[in-house]
Amino acid sequence: MMDKYQIREVIARRVALELQDGDVVNLGIGLPTLVPNYLPKGIKLTLQSENGLLGMGPSPEPGKEDDDMVNAGGGYITAFDGAAAFDSAKSFAIIRGGHVDVTVLGAMQVDVNGDLANWSIPGKLTPGMGGAMDLLTGARRVILAMEHTAKGSHKILNKCNLPLTAKGQVNTIVTEMGVMEIENGMIILKEINPLFTVEQVQEATEAKLIVAEDLQEMKS
Repeated sequence: MMDKYQIREVIARRVALELQDGDVVNLGIGLPTLVPNYLPKGIKLTLQSENGLLGMGPSPEPGKEDDDMVNAGGGYITAFDGAAAFDSAKSFAIIRGGHVDVTVLGAMQVDVNGDLANWSIPGKLTPGMGGAMDLLTGARRVILAMEHTAKGSHKILNKCNLPLTAKGQVNTIVTEMGVMEIENGMIILKEINPLFTVEQVQEATEAKLIVAEDLQEMKS
């Protein structure tokens, strides 16, 4: 069994492999912010933080944090040479204008139609949706970086029952169990973590999984 840290590392490492040279990438708060720590050597892309930065780097070393350098979730970040800082209005103009190639977000629930719920649980205090709605509709590709279940409960569903952030926008799901693509109302299991069987992945998933004919071992 993997602990929480190992699960998050497996997911972040695999998501990092989805990013390509030249991409402009936005990372949501939480688990997605770990992705820059695992980017393959030599890859050149531009990371955006929606609070107003293009050229975001990995987390700083302990003791080298700068209170003026934080991401949208308040976590400490660094900036690569040539980075640009600006106000949030310009940042969202970039997002809404379709200039973000990939956004990586967390999820409470996702379903077979690519609908996503990731901001509110009825009856619980929430700070608001933030920029997730704009990112889901403005980015060219949406990748979810998420744990497969929540305290044993399904998160990959036939239909989301929490308030939606956006409908039909999710392309790829990466969990500690594998990599899935959403296509035409189906969730296709493309890669599987060798620590699990297909049966275990299906048991942890409410929606019926379509197993790819060329199912591969999960890259790392």
